[in-house]
Amino acid sequence: MTDSHPSEPAASPFEEEDYNGLQEDLADRLALRRVPGLSTERDDVAEVENRKVRLERVVLVGVWLSGTQSEAEASMQELAALAETAGAEVVEGVVQRRSKPDPATYIGSGKAAELRDIVEATGADTVVCDGELSSAQIVHLEDAVQAKVVDRTALILDIFAQHAKSREGRAQVSLAQMEYMLPRLRGWGRSLSRQAGGSGGGGGMATRGPGETKLETDRRRIQEKMAKARAEIAELQARRDIKRRERRRREVPAVALAGYTNAGKSSLLNRLTGAGVLVQDALFATLDPTVRRARTPGGRDITLADTVGFVRHLPHQLVAAFRSTLDEVADADLVLHVVDASQDDPEGRIAAVREVFTELGAEKLPEVLVVNKADAADPAEVERLLAGAPRSIAVSARTGAGIEELLALVDEALPRPEVRVRAEVPYSRGDLVSRVHSEGLIGELEQNERGTLLSAEVHAELAAALAPFSVPESAEGGRAAAG
Repeated sequence: MTDSHPSEPAASPFEEEDYNGLQEDLADRLALRRVPGLSTERDDVAEVENRKVRLERVVLVGVWLSGTQSEAEASMQELAALAETAGAEVVEGVVQRRSKPDPATYIGSGKAAELRDIVEATGADTVVCDGELSSAQIVHLEDAVQAKVVDRTALILDIFAQHAKSREGRAQVSLAQMEYMLPRLRGWGRSLSRQAGGSGGGGGMATRGPGETKLETDRRRIQEKMAKARAEIAELQARRDIKRRERRRREVPAVALAGYTNAGKSSLLNRLTGAGVLVQDALFATLDPTVRRARTPGGRDITLADTVGFVRHLPHQLVAAFRSTLDEVADADLVLHVVDASQDDPEGRIAAVREVFTELGAEKLPEVLVVNKADAADPAEVERLLAGAPRSIAVSARTGAGIEELLALVDEALPRPEVRVRAEVPYSRGDLVSRVHSEGLIGELEQNERGTLLSAEVHAELAAALAPFSVPESAEGGRAAAG
């Protein structure tokens, strides 16, 4: 997830057909989609850390613990979208109402037997559970249904592994996968013996052998790889922090695009800046954040950062591993919270995103709710969403509707520079005038024989640079009259 150097904004507004750029990466990604029909290996897992979630025909299983039936169905629909994004074909989905998941098989032995019949009837080879399972639950449910079992967390991690492109992104995904895998080593296949190991084992007859040695070897290997991944992420985070501090030194306001996955954040960034970042109608299409420069109608330069999308029950391993990337949100001056108005349950998606904001310590940041895809949504739904947020706007990244108004709202919502200055800057210091244009808010601007006479609001560091050319209000008036 490399941080891009801010670049100058492209001309705008962009034409509808080219605002997303050439999208050259999209063909590569689609060319690497999984091929249906590959067999799924359950038993031969010689290298635990290389186990992948290889999906073909899947049956979805959910446990409805609380809430309404529509909420449970919405969660299953999202699980189906995740499975399809990972390259699977969903053939069936079932939900069971329980007070809590069964500690042995997640759904109970009776329902597990029914699930086995469904798997056999549909020809499915993988069961995907809408929750996070323990290693024991995975083993017991695999025994019951005679098919591989994958939980929601492993599924999301697999999608991230497919889409990670940058060095930082791959390291973050690898770390998250290993953190998820480490406590589940005993559940990964039959190649890992559970025997005690060594002649001094206390398990009694027929329990001594080399199996535990292999388990410990696998655990140690994963821990070593986790340490290496953390070191690599720390190194890359240091570089990201340097770039972020440089932007801060220049006092360029930072705006972060955040929101639910597939809400249209990348399309919106392309529309605002001409960044040309990858756009795909799939969950978690963007993992590597892109930072680009734009200019508001008031003339202020800003940076816009596209970030990874969120989802309900986002695995905590991902939040921890992607912390350096998600800091783009926590360190922003303003968050554009993008929501897809055309999807079901937008309020639930907004709540899920704000939960992550709280985890990042960004819940008190100024926020603008950007109701995207307004052209494809029910107008009544759009109005309801707009009414539910104190600062909101409806836009369409596809058509460009509302984009200029959004930039104006960003200009209004950003913190204003704290120092008001009046200065007569000589023509030899045109660099200071340029900085006032890009970093401050200009009230008055006039050219005379001595230089540029200006009145503006700027940050403290720029005010100090302008101090030698400061002009008192009375003197300014006198000079203007003399001129």
